[in-house]
Parts: sequence; C-alpha cells; structure tokens
Amino acid sequence: MNTNTDIFEDALTRLDTAFAHAAIDPESLEKLKHPKATLEVSIPVRMDDGSLRIFKGYRVRHDDTRGPTKGGIRYHPSVNMSEVKALAFWMTCKCAVVGLPYGGAKGGIQVNPKELSHLELERLSRGFIEQIADFIGPETDVPAPDVYTNAMIMGWMMDEYSKIVRKRTPAVITGKPVPLGGSLGRDEATGRGAYYCIKEIEARKKWNPRDVRVAIQGFGNAAQHVALPLHTDGYRVVAVSDSRGGIYSPDGFDVPSLVRTKEQTRH
Repeated sequence: MNTNTDIFEDALTRLDTAFAHAAIDPESLEKLKHPKATLEVSIPVRMDDGSLRIFKGYRVRHDDTRGPTKGGIRYHPSVNMSEVKALAFWMTCKCAVVGLPYGGAKGGIQVNPKELSHLELERLSRGFIEQIADFIGPETDVPAPDVYTNAMIMGWMMDEYSKIVRKRTPAVITGKPVPLGGSLGRDEATGRGAYYCIKEIEARKKWNPRDVRVAIQGFGNAAQHVALPLHTDGYRVVAVSDSRGGIYSPDGFDVPSLVRTKEQTRH
C-alpha cells in the first residue's frame, strides 16, 4: 500500500464509483461522506517501571441512521484517524448489506501491544474506556474486538464502563468472554464466515480440496479459524505468515500443530 494514500479518501472514491450504479438521493450520498462524530483522545498509562506514557486513541461513529453504531477496536502502531474513519464507513456499508439494524463505527489505539506487559495492557484498555465512556453505550455505539484485541480485553473494557456508569452493562461491548455475557462462537465467527465463502466458491468451481493449495497471510484471531476447517476438509495449507515472519512447505502443514505453536510462543 502507498503510505501516502489517505485511506478514508480512497474509501470515498469507491463510494462515488458505486453511486453511479445506485438509485440514491444525492443528499444521502453527501451524508455518507461525513462521519457523524469523531473522537481523538490521549490515554495516560503508568508503566511497570513507574514511567508515564501517553497513547493516542480514536473512536469514530460513522452513521446511525439504521441504529446504534457498531465496530471493533484495534491495537496497532499505525492506527490513525483516517484509517479509523475509513473502517467505520465500511462497517456502515457491511451492516446495511446484510440488513443489520446498526450503523458503522470503529476505534483504535496507536500502540504495539506486544511491547506491553499484561498489566500495562489492562491499564491502557481501561484508560481508553475512561476517555470514551460518554461516546459509547448500548443504544449509542457498541465496540468489539479487532486487530490485536480479544475477549480478555473486551472483558476489561466492559468492566471499566460498568464501573463508570455504576451499573453492570454487558451490552456495551461484544466479543466478551462467555462467562461475562459473551456469545458462543464469537471467537470463530469472522474466520468461519470466510470459510463459508471459500466453500461456496469450491461448490461453484467444483474444486477437489486435495488439489488446492492455500497460503495465509496473518495467523491470528480470524485466519486460524479459516485454516483449521480448511485443513480438516483436505486443503493443503502450504504457507503461513504473521508479523514476525513466515513459513512454507509444499507438502502442507499440520494446521492444529501450527495453532498450538502460535499460542505457546505468543508474547
């Protein structure tokens, strides 16, 4: 990707292209080009060594015409406002396409979570919610996990929000651990959806899974749950990569063993 590209402006270019093929009122198009609300916050975190670091956080509510906004929170060093605005826009589109009564939102913190201890990660997560608590809520905006965030982090965030409003509020966030009000199957849902898409292509193209090789870029929350059922079906997963490197074997990997290794070596 060209690092000079404004991701949100690129998304709007695609919107203009789609508009030429849709019977949409120009005022509706204009509204979709402007997020309803954006928020940038500074999150002070006391590190384990006693020092203070300030992290940038973002939350964007793109459009709530269809209902409360909905979208993930990502932790990544390159997170910025343009990216979050673009992802919130795409969430609006995705919810509308499948008929969900939600609008799009997105959030993120500019951080490399691999550099933080478990306690530092918890302080950061709770600090973010403290800063955006007035911006979210079950009837307003519902966050979720995304890149480098998971059920544990969502549990911290739900707990922090509940403390702030002095009421247990599991509906404020999705992707929580099941004992805290999370949904069965949520961890696998994103990858499982991609798997179903592949199976549909398989049926249309009449693939024999044993003749098809698979390469997977990224091997985290989503990709593992694509790789595992594909492996079970007989597909040969011949290449896998993540942020630390990649591996290749023309004969294919035993995917369950890759997943175990990833979990055992994760920072």
